[in-house]
Amino acid sequence: MKRAICLQHVAFEGPGAFADLLGSRGFVIAKHLVPKVGLPPDPGDLLLVMGGPMSVNDPDRWIEAELAFIRAAVERGRPVLGVCLGAQLLAKALGAQVAPGPGLEIGMTPIRVTDQGREDPVFRTLPESFEVFQWHGEAFGLPDGAVPLASSDLFPLQAFRFGSNAYGVLFHLEVQREGIEALCRECLEDVSKAGQNPSALLHRAEPHLPRLHMVADQLIAHLTAPVH
Repeated sequence: MKRAICLQHVAFEGPGAFADLLGSRGFVIAKHLVPKVGLPPDPGDLLLVMGGPMSVNDPDRWIEAELAFIRAAVERGRPVLGVCLGAQLLAKALGAQVAPGPGLEIGMTPIRVTDQGREDPVFRTLPESFEVFQWHGEAFGLPDGAVPLASSDLFPLQAFRFGSNAYGVLFHLEVQREGIEALCRECLEDVSKAGQNPSALLHRAEPHLPRLHMVADQLIAHLTAPVH
């Protein structure tokens, strides 16, 4: 049975819908709360790097170790998917800069597929513009050799691909109702700073979740295809 390694940074930001999508494809998922338990011995057959409220630029020793771990996984040709903080970690591991963005981007936000994204095996199947669930305040640059896939008005780089099987997405395709409730509970200050309230944020997002999970399914299907 194939193994998916899920690197978590807080307990309330787990793999969400990705867990079911990987499980249906015969993957067993091993979760590692990196700041508390450290890194696993290897990245498995697929590496999933999830979000968290910290910054990749924080001085914690586990962050440097995780950056090296991610970089090694990419160099070994493992499929890698970074989400939100995970995308920022992937970008920095590949040599790009991560810095505070122009503001908080929280809740449902429209993004646009780039011209290069229209040639990507996953993003070319998506509408030119669609809404995704966001929860971040920092932005990443494009690593050398990477392909920009999507943008928003506030954050010009929302997603990128490096090689054929490493993707970084700033938004949350995997989020489920309980995940939104947990974010609102654990990061309530962010909600207030963004001028929103938890009930309205959840009400706005919930109808979009099935479609977001369909996009997540397409991404997982690509990363788990036999060619990888």
